[in-house]
Order: sequence, then C-alpha cells, then structure tokens
Amino acid sequence: MSIDVNNESGTEVDEQAILDIARYALARMRIHPLSELSVIVVDADAMEQLHIQWMDLPGPTDVMSFPMDELRPPAKDDDEPPQGLLGDIVLCPEVAAKQGAEAPTQHTMDEELQLLTVHGVLHLLGYDHEEPDEKAEMFGLQAAIVDGWRAEKGLTGPSPAPTVS
Repeated sequence: MSIDVNNESGTEVDEQAILDIARYALARMRIHPLSELSVIVVDADAMEQLHIQWMDLPGPTDVMSFPMDELRPPAKDDDEPPQGLLGDIVLCPEVAAKQGAEAPTQHTMDEELQLLTVHGVLHLLGYDHEEPDEKAEMFGLQAAIVDGWRAEKGLTGPSPAPTVS
C-alpha cells in the first residue's frame, strides 16, 4: 500500500498514526496492496477554501475526500481486489481539535484525526451517510475499524465517538 501523508498545516500531528490507521482500514476493507492514497493535513484557511470550492459551504470542515479511481471493496471474499489510485483525504487539525474537545467522549486532536482518516477512507470507497441506513452502515464500519486498530495497537480507553456529521 502506498500512502503519503503530507502535513502542510503548521500543526504537529501524529503522522505515523494517520499512516497506520489508513493502512489498517484499507487492509480491513480488502483494498489491493498496490493501491495508492494521499493524506494531506491543512490549516483552517486552506480547508475553508476547499470547502467553499467543492461543497459551496462556508467555513472549514474536518475532512474532505477526493476519489480518483472509485475503487470498491471486493463483493465476495474470494474476489480479487482491484488496484488503483484511491484519491486524496484532506484533514484539518484545528477543526479536529475542537471536535475532539466537544465530543461526548472527549478525546485528543490526534484521536479525532485517526477517526477522520477512517471516515475519509470510507468515503473514498463509496460509503456515505446522507440517509439513515447509510449512516448506520458507515458509522458502524468506521467504529469497527477504529476499535480494531486501537485493539491491535494495545490502546486503552474508549474509542472516540463519531463526531463527523
């Protein structure tokens, strides 16, 4: 799996954890090991510009996903996963820090960025949360991936509750 993490935000973030959880999520979703993903960490001003340009919404947001080859997880366990360019995930640590602090289960900015990375990966793989059934599926899968990664890493304490709407 080729995953690039580029921090352009000026904020210190745990880039290794972002890389690790992205790799874990893609492996768990059975995405081809030769697929490529880019994660970019930007400041609030840059995120606001992207949010306005692509979503026509004001203010910065927490995560945005820009799919390339529209890869999907294999339908059956014995299907060969396709390879390709997944696309870009853009994260904003300033928004992540605020969301983590305001979440029902308060957590750190880095924990929120890990959750948002998984959220972004799922969006790149075609998951959405516009409808209640889609939201239940996506957020359930997101929680299972974050919980599995945390358990594998031996991290204790509750996993961050989803703060992405």
